[in-house]
Amino acid sequence: MSASPLPVRVLQHGRYETIAMLRNGEQLVLAIVLPLLALSAIAFTPFFDVLGVPRLEAGTPGVIALCVLSTAFTGQGIATGFDRRYGVLRFLSTTPLGRSGLILGKVLAVGAVLAIQITVIGTTAVLLGWHPPFSGILPVLAMLVPGIAAFTALGLLIAGTLRPEATLAVTNLTWVLLAAVGGTVIPRSSMPEVIQPVVALLPSAALGDGLRAALTSGTFDALSFALLCGWAAVVGLAAVRWFKWS
Repeated sequence: MSASPLPVRVLQHGRYETIAMLRNGEQLVLAIVLPLLALSAIAFTPFFDVLGVPRLEAGTPGVIALCVLSTAFTGQGIATGFDRRYGVLRFLSTTPLGRSGLILGKVLAVGAVLAIQITVIGTTAVLLGWHPPFSGILPVLAMLVPGIAAFTALGLLIAGTLRPEATLAVTNLTWVLLAAVGGTVIPRSSMPEVIQPVVALLPSAALGDGLRAALTSGTFDALSFALLCGWAAVVGLAAVRWFKWS
């Protein structure tokens, strides 16, 4: 019997990954609880008042960007790293899925979980008084597609080349650094000028800037979109090239 076409294999693997993520309690805490805590801190503390715009307007896009980092990068990186240890990836290597199918399936799963996250975060922010422009919906989707691809591929690149313990340490440390000084929650324009040129090149800053432009003024940030596409292409090719099944 011949193997199913690649799109069918990718969709089936994406469905499997989505169910696995939603059944994982730790993943749900990372995906839902922590972003809600961050949103609450933004809404009820004066930290974001220094930006000169309403707290939720300034902070909600950053929380959504943080969701992408948590689910696509940290969550997928750690899960895939331990899948390597327990032989799950070695089993998948015997199927027609292939490296490209594995990566695309995981990207689809991340997109499905993020849809739930954004619905929860967006609804909560609106109930707290956030009023995003409807014209920002398409720019947001345009930013999320390469953003999800870039961070999923980056997580898989780390998980597919390092030992599980090292993957756990590297992804968590990178998440903390990108969340704190990577231009996600805190705009790079509010950071010290000496580090702004470096931060501007990071995919986290591109995603944060792009989402803020879309959700504050309804505009499309072409430069951030191009930077995210570049990261997605380079890291995606690297993951396909160097990913190890065991």
